Amino acid sequence: MLSKVESSISNAVPAVDEPATVRETVAPAREVPGAVAGQEPAAWVFPGQGSQDVGMGRDLCERSEVARAIFTQADEVLGSSLSELCFNGPEEELRRTYNAQPAILTASMACLRAAQHSGALRGIPRFVAGHSLGEYTALVAAGAMEFAEALWLVRERGRLMQEAGERNPGTMAAILGLDDAAVDEVCRETGAEICNLNGAGQVVIGGHREAVLRAMDLSRARGAVKAIELNVSGAFHSSLMDSAARGMQQALRNVHLRDPMVPVVANTTARPLYAAAELREELALQVTTAVHWRQMVEFMARSGVQTFIEIGPGRVLTGLIKRIAGRVNLRNLSNADAILKPHGD
Repeated sequence: MLSKVESSISNAVPAVDEPATVRETVAPAREVPGAVAGQEPAAWVFPGQGSQDVGMGRDLCERSEVARAIFTQADEVLGSSLSELCFNGPEEELRRTYNAQPAILTASMACLRAAQHSGALRGIPRFVAGHSLGEYTALVAAGAMEFAEALWLVRERGRLMQEAGERNPGTMAAILGLDDAAVDEVCRETGAEICNLNGAGQVVIGGHREAVLRAMDLSRARGAVKAIELNVSGAFHSSLMDSAARGMQQALRNVHLRDPMVPVVANTTARPLYAAAELREELALQVTTAVHWRQMVEFMARSGVQTFIEIGPGRVLTGLIKRIAGRVNLRNLSNADAILKPHGD
């Protein structure tokens, strides 16, 4: 989970306007594991918590019946007006983990379904992937889970993570300007843990606050450009979320997962998942394991992906991918203008 992670990092390190040099040769499409006829050399990627913003989805729902139906379904499944919270706030309530997770899932699904309906999004992607919470949207997009079940599951995930943060308090920090190996060494010396490997010298760490503060000081001493403590309610994707992981194992027993129609690139391993059993294990491990976003993007680029399409609120993943993958095409489907404008054949 990112919570304030993405927005803090995005503000700390401006997006690069020009693509960097591509780091690795892109593999031809025929070498992609699991590629099938009709697949596009594209990946659909979905944002995580921290991308929420009061007003998200409102302009789309005003202009798209398909998007409006997604929000209506979410209100019915959750038994509360999630749409009102997304459209009008208050921001403090929307930011709560318990609310933010189903809200971002719903806003992302509204963007996805409206884009498919309008023609802004066509064909079958080579891969789907999401950052932390966004992995659940990716599973729905891949046909591995029903939207209603995903809503219930992320509401439960948010509750469990919020409770774990209260039971076992911790914090997170963004370390900018050190490579992954250097941050790993810092963590081993201080007792902090790596939580997000976001790429381009951006690593998020977490743990008990004393350990994280020691890691921040040591990172600065070893050349970090910045070490920024994040405004979060827990040390997500760390061992402090053990109770949430156990709760998720129980919750997942009540959800029907199917084999995905396209591979889902896993947060925990940066490898493609093809079977329902693999997905179930991934979702249970995810809350205590680092998100390997850089490795996920690099794997997809090596495997023939030429276009990354971020679907859902915000542009955080678009900025990260630009800095990781170099000369790939980037699209962002986050608002009504991008999703509903006329699209030719």
